[in-house]
Amino acid sequence: MKKSFKIIGLAAAMIFSGRIQAQNLDIYKNIEFKMPQVAETSFAANTVSIIQYGGVAGGSVKNTEAFRKAIDDLSKKGGGKLVVPRGMWLTGPIELKSNINLHVEEGAFIIFSKDKNDYPLVDVSFEGLNTIRCQSPVSARNATNIAITGKGVIDGSGDAWRAIKKGKVSESEWKEITASGGILSSDGKTWYPSESYKKGFESSSSFNVPDRISKEELKSVKDFLRPVMVSLVGCDKVLLDGPTFQNSPAWNLHPLMCSNVILKNLTVRNPWFSQNGDGVDLESCKNVLIYNNTFDVGDDAICIKSGKNEDGRKEICRLKMSSLKIILCTTATAVLW
Repeated sequence: MKKSFKIIGLAAAMIFSGRIQAQNLDIYKNIEFKMPQVAETSFAANTVSIIQYGGVAGGSVKNTEAFRKAIDDLSKKGGGKLVVPRGMWLTGPIELKSNINLHVEEGAFIIFSKDKNDYPLVDVSFEGLNTIRCQSPVSARNATNIAITGKGVIDGSGDAWRAIKKGKVSESEWKEITASGGILSSDGKTWYPSESYKKGFESSSSFNVPDRISKEELKSVKDFLRPVMVSLVGCDKVLLDGPTFQNSPAWNLHPLMCSNVILKNLTVRNPWFSQNGDGVDLESCKNVLIYNNTFDVGDDAICIKSGKNEDGRKEICRLKMSSLKIILCTTATAVLW
């Protein structure tokens, strides 16, 4: 049976839960530690539409090149707002640049391609370790002043990437899943979307790069190397405000080594049976506000991470984590089955 509950407030030395006023955010008062106000984004008045760059709605034409051209052109003009209007917009990966606000209007639905060839293997960090995985549907690296806003929906087509355990779905769902293609584990208890995924799983002792095969063989297990949906690495002044993020291949939102981050008014959701379907994994970040969000996911709603072992220590040194400050003031809706 489906049950919902609300989580308001956390108890930790670096986290404060306060009251949010409807129009006037006043959460800096009476904080029990010193924290500068989070630097907020500000964009040039330039506004363009994806349609101006050849974008075609309908869900049958890939708009990868249209997004790339629009972002490049807007960036050359000093940045501004890239509007995605009402409609279904199929695309491959979107890479944000400094001073870009990707604005997904209400009624707009960005859905990412299920073709794994659209997602090259790249150097990333996942589960706290430096590794190699497929490029994320949305990404930015070392960018300043970036945003994703609006009331639209961003869908990562995670069903094309995830394995499913038989015990997590009903009998009728299991029959439908296995009839759709893919391959079963030797014990028949896990469905894999492809032989490539199965090989990757059997070649790995962890959630990261398969360590029982060579680096040169990684292309043969590409399906297993599913990405987080939104990967923001080393960015400063980040705003996510308004959209629904759903159906991610792995984690939904992953700010890593970022500063001055604001996540607000978001709906983040994944199927309850999704593996590693976290809502947001805030890793080695500083000066962060998280508030007025709803999380309905198949794994952790909000995680605060610091990396692992030597890779994690490098992240901490880079960001001088002794100055880390976070205000988490959010209502998270979790779902139990």
